Amino acid sequence: MPMSGASSPDLTSAMPLRPILILPDKRLREKAAPVTAVDDEIRALMDDMLETMYAAPGIGLAATQIGEIKRVLVLDVAKRQDEDASANPLVFANPEILWASEELSTYNEGCLSIPEIYEEVERPARIRVGYLDRDNKRQEIEAEGILATCLQHEIDHLNGVLFIDHISRLKREMISKKFSKAAKRGAADARHDNDDEAETRQAGLEG
Repeated sequence: MPMSGASSPDLTSAMPLRPILILPDKRLREKAAPVTAVDDEIRALMDDMLETMYAAPGIGLAATQIGEIKRVLVLDVAKRQDEDASANPLVFANPEILWASEELSTYNEGCLSIPEIYEEVERPARIRVGYLDRDNKRQEIEAEGILATCLQHEIDHLNGVLFIDHISRLKREMISKKFSKAAKRGAADARHDNDDEAETRQAGLEG
């Protein structure tokens, strides 16, 4: 999920940024596979994801959004709750919702993979989630408010579900068509640029 109205935390590490997939990339619809264990490879992935999320800037990121089809997500809602708060990164492997309240809440959601689109989404107001932490230990967390919303949003990603799947069919189709057209224009522009570069190189060889 994107962060609005707040700057990203000042991190001094030099972890690489990972490109974030944008709708209509088909990988966003893949269901992520559970990780066997949280080992050094998964911890490195978590670190990359946090750095990518902060740079976006965002408050949550699922591994599928960077093309890693693994059940891993990261988030940090501290600054959404209080702009003066310090960073409080949370990492989850194999997260699963164990319980959800009947009470619902509505939040104006956005997504780093569907930039500049915001729609109201209704979800359970409180949830309990089981997961593996950074040390490969089984944990549970109870969440409400923006933390509950963000967790549900990112777990949806791991199941190939986008927040626009929770809005009306008409709005969803309009948004999907908009991003499909943008992707086609981008591909056409890239082909045109490649053709121009090829012509320039050929002219140089002939000159």
